[in-house]
Amino acid sequence: MSAGGGNQMISVLPDELKFQFELEKQSFCDLKVVNNTEHHVAFKVKTTSPKKYFVRPNTGVIQAWDSCVIRVTLQAQREYPPDMQCKDKFLLQSTTVPPNTDVDDLPQDTFTKEGGRALEECKLRVVYMTPGLAQGNSEDEALRSSMHGLDTNSNQAFQRLKDERDAAVRQTQQLQQELDILKRRRFRKGDPGFSFTFAIFVGLIGLMVGFLLNLSLSSPSTE
Repeated sequence: MSAGGGNQMISVLPDELKFQFELEKQSFCDLKVVNNTEHHVAFKVKTTSPKKYFVRPNTGVIQAWDSCVIRVTLQAQREYPPDMQCKDKFLLQSTTVPPNTDVDDLPQDTFTKEGGRALEECKLRVVYMTPGLAQGNSEDEALRSSMHGLDTNSNQAFQRLKDERDAAVRQTQQLQQELDILKRRRFRKGDPGFSFTFAIFVGLIGLMVGFLLNLSLSSPSTE
């Protein structure tokens, strides 16, 4: 029985167990088991290396059209396997059981083919993923982070240019105001000169009037 084919009592995803293998560290993989029938289905998980793995639950009952998640934990290992190749295998057995059957009430011969019992078996292989693959994923994350950093830097550069533009506009406006002030000052300084010229003109007129008056006063009387 394959892990995900049609017309099967159960479906298992994923179709292989992948563990991130690091020395002295545990690793786990989750399996989703789906009941594709209208009956209650009991399952049991077996492995060729029971001392290396911790399976919970390793036995259970799934209701009709329901599902269950099984966590398989790889115990911490002290040495790497040759060429990082794993020959461990898992076997998931399943069979229909009467409704409302509890896992503790399952007979010992539940997962045997005695008496013509329909028993399905799903074989799963184990794959160890090296730290290099995890490092590659970390590099991808670092690349995405750096791209995000570039976007942030671009936004900061744009904001800096905007601030510099605004400062230049303000400086231009300030220079324009100072230029207007200088123009007004020059205009005010020009006023005394204009008044002095006007005073000279008025003075000349006064002299001329005075001269004419003197002429009039100095002329002999006609009496």
